[in-house]
Amino acid sequence: MRSMTKEFLSTAFAGESQAHVKYMIFSEDCAKKGLKNLANLFKAISHAEFVHAKCHFIALKKLGETTENVKNALDGETYEIEEMYPVYNETAKFQKETDAVRTTFYALEAEKIHATMYQKALELANSKKDYPASKIQICELCGHTVENEAPDKCPVCGAKKDFYRAFSA
Repeated sequence: MRSMTKEFLSTAFAGESQAHVKYMIFSEDCAKKGLKNLANLFKAISHAEFVHAKCHFIALKKLGETTENVKNALDGETYEIEEMYPVYNETAKFQKETDAVRTTFYALEAEKIHATMYQKALELANSKKDYPASKIQICELCGHTVENEAPDKCPVCGAKKDFYRAFSA
């Protein structure tokens, strides 16, 4: 692929990915406000943006074999743990940006767990084995991630167990 096309597709992938997430946030907000049809519109178009991002991602030849994909995910989490979030968090502290201090701390703590899970997944994928946990729970306030059952209280943000969202295979 020619470099300009690759650059354009990479930029388009980033933009479509952000639109997908942004529209899901808008959808969630509208749903909380009782605007169910507007929430549905945002959710549907969010999916269209996901489709666009997926197509660009595949055209960029970024979808690899399972072990490559897990390694890619692990590398991303490791970067966020070792470089990105520590710098972002310290900068937010220095600039006394309380919300940013909180959100970057929450993300950093979740990314540490994700890296551990991906490391385990990589070892299993190298042996052609599936991940053992069929249920993953995510704290909707901070992103804390746990296999199987959620704790009574989130160890990162203190949210109650009912703030966890379950993802089951």
